[in-house]
Amino acid sequence: MSKTAETRRPDPGATAADPSRWKALVFIALAQLMVVLDATIVNIALPSAQQDLGISDGNKQWVITAYALAFGGLLLFGGRIADLWGRKRTFVTGLIGFAAASAIGGAATSEGLLLGARALQGVFGALLAPAALSLLAVTFTDAKERAKAFGIFGAIAGGGGAVGLILGGFLTEYLDWRWTFFVNIPFAIVAALGAYFVIREPAGGRNRSALDIPGVVLSTLGLVSLVYGFTRAESNGWGDSTTIGLFVAAAVLLVTFVAVESRVKAPLLPLRVVTNRNRAGVYLSLGLAIIGMFGLFLFLTYYLQVVEGYSPVKTGFAFMPMIVGMITGSTQIGARLMTRVAPRYLMGPGFLVASVGMLLLTQLEIGSSYTGLILPAELLLGLGMGTAFMPAMSLATHGIEPRDAGVASAMVNTSQQVGGAIGTALLNTIAASATTAYVASHAATATNAQLLELQALVAGFSSAIWWAVGILLVAAAIAVTLINTGRPGASPVASGAEGAEDEIKMPVAMH
Repeated sequence: MSKTAETRRPDPGATAADPSRWKALVFIALAQLMVVLDATIVNIALPSAQQDLGISDGNKQWVITAYALAFGGLLLFGGRIADLWGRKRTFVTGLIGFAAASAIGGAATSEGLLLGARALQGVFGALLAPAALSLLAVTFTDAKERAKAFGIFGAIAGGGGAVGLILGGFLTEYLDWRWTFFVNIPFAIVAALGAYFVIREPAGGRNRSALDIPGVVLSTLGLVSLVYGFTRAESNGWGDSTTIGLFVAAAVLLVTFVAVESRVKAPLLPLRVVTNRNRAGVYLSLGLAIIGMFGLFLFLTYYLQVVEGYSPVKTGFAFMPMIVGMITGSTQIGARLMTRVAPRYLMGPGFLVASVGMLLLTQLEIGSSYTGLILPAELLLGLGMGTAFMPAMSLATHGIEPRDAGVASAMVNTSQQVGGAIGTALLNTIAASATTAYVASHAATATNAQLLELQALVAGFSSAIWWAVGILLVAAAIAVTLINTGRPGASPVASGAEGAEDEIKMPVAMH
């Protein structure tokens, strides 16, 4: 610990720093990487799995959707389980369950077994992800160390999806699609063993209240309806009666959930967690930024493979500049400035830099230069997102009472999941409409049908990316206007001081 940290007046609520905290970070980060890359690794393997198991075109989306629904729908429940049952225990259980589900998926001999395994991965992922972030929040108590830890975690949370594309490409091309599942098993075993022997959960952080069953049912059904509504909108259109019905059901269930949470004695999601303006700013801006990111992964993957003819492995490596940018933004910019600069002055400019990268990609054409256009765009996106993600992850658990750390962490993951579902559906629909319009207006003068199809596809991507630019600008505006906490580490306060958070500086310690 630095001399400055040693001479500071200690936080009266802080516990002594865990001597094994950096080893603990390795295992927490490994588990986070596994969950994040699993969201994209299967995308690359999907065509091979579909052919091997005879999955119809109509059902292939369920390989992705089954995971997203279980994961997104159960995150709040998983976060509260971590608070009630203990973060370490929940974390290890989630890892073991995720490994078992991955083994079933890799060995699947039928469509039903594969879809069941994906749903089961989502269930255990919903236990694992909030427990990982809340363990990080209660393990690192010094402001500077916390900045470094969240820098590493933020880089993994942001760049893991691109790592999934590279790994998925390698495994599918050189081994077999089943290895995109089996690869999780060593990750999970190493992380579970490491967590069991190394992680020491601080005493007194457990929430001993009863589980809010009505809250669990309403939030799970509401989030599943919302995520499935966006997924269905992508395949069946926004005017589809089932799509509309799902959105109406989601609105009714989630409004009822908020009403119930404001009345019950031990709510699943204490409203104090989301009504704090700083955390609300994080959840909103992060969710919006993820909409843009997910749309980009989708379009750039299609552009490189379908339009430019890249192989799965080459496509994966084409995302490397974004990963480098993410890691640099998180660990070299975000982590270094987090203890000196107020979070909004990292998040706002970070999203702005990312929007400039996105703006470059609106210029995509058939045969666009990778080094001249795509590479600088990816670097800017990675740098911007990495710089913004890191303080966002830390601020999400800023000043939270230890008994609420799990559910506050779950809200970060929920905003990312819902943002991902909206991004994929909304931007894909915009792209498809623009592609159709381009074909209709150019069909009469076109001499090459295949060229017209590719030109229309790229025009569709470009239209949707313009929307992503606007969404990132809105995320930047929300971060700057809504988040008003001061410079982190400027003055020590006891964590959990909910009421005065807007007036105080970010706490040195969190117990």
